[in-house]
Amino acid sequence: MENKKRILSGIQPTGTFTLGNYIGAVRNWTKLQEEYDCIYMIANMHAITVRQDPAALRKNTSNAYALLLACGIDPEKSIAFIQSHNRCHAELNWVLACSTQFGELSRMTQFKAKSEKHPDDINAGLFTYPVLMAGDILLYQSDLVPVGADQKQHLELTRDIAQRFNQKYGELFTIPEPYIGETGARVMSLQDPLSKMSKSDDNPNACIFILEDKDTIIRKFRRAVTDSDTCVRFAEGKDGINNLMTIYSAITGKTMDEIEREFDGKGYGDFKTAVGETVADHLAPVRDRFAEFSADKAYLEKCWTEGAQKAESIARRTLSKAYRKVGLA
Repeated sequence: MENKKRILSGIQPTGTFTLGNYIGAVRNWTKLQEEYDCIYMIANMHAITVRQDPAALRKNTSNAYALLLACGIDPEKSIAFIQSHNRCHAELNWVLACSTQFGELSRMTQFKAKSEKHPDDINAGLFTYPVLMAGDILLYQSDLVPVGADQKQHLELTRDIAQRFNQKYGELFTIPEPYIGETGARVMSLQDPLSKMSKSDDNPNACIFILEDKDTIIRKFRRAVTDSDTCVRFAEGKDGINNLMTIYSAITGKTMDEIEREFDGKGYGDFKTAVGETVADHLAPVRDRFAEFSADKAYLEKCWTEGAQKAESIARRTLSKAYRKVGLA
């Protein structure tokens, strides 16, 4: 039997997943677990590069794990765990940091962006977290990593670190490739369609959270920013409508031409309502499953404990070899 290629991906537990997280990443993870050896983690160690309330972080981590299951991640098919439950991540982080150049980290655009956003807390972890991310990937000898546009630079750095380590100490790490497959649509802000939808947006109407009730979701879509035209068509300069059509297409599977025909002769109001209702109805089963998983704490703890054990059994082998390579064991 041919060995499946291994995919690793993670998501931070910084509040409820957005519609952008769902369409762009998490929804596709459920499909990948049928074809690949998948490892999914809640990246709570990455979350503390920005100040967190400890109680809120614990709750958000638990909720994020429950939400992964609610979105279709099957702990029998995939390894699903919480990053901090596997100490190998922190340990390999130091080894790899000593094979990473200061200049490489200083060129990371995410560090610059986050430093501007949090000028009162430009901490060393914020600067070096791409090394931790490299460790996340390399610990599991990952073949493929699904990455968005904002993480491509970090995967390139991971590849550079792995190649440098292999050249210096001997072959150890698999050089990961970006996963280019069925990628989710890039979902933009409902209030500023030139910006990516973000859970940290100051405007509450800009972002759809996948656990919001139907009325709230429809109301936010009705308030979405559009242009002065009234024709539902995908065209340059119609960023708001383009975004709504992209979302509608991602949920229904319809092409842009089909959407234009469906709403021919109808105004923006009808279209916004239709998008809101379609999204809300699509997410209803996720909300229901999340409520079930959240109410069963014993099951969640069993899943993430077993997931961490499976993850560590793989990661510990890589870490032990890395320690021997550099002379620490």
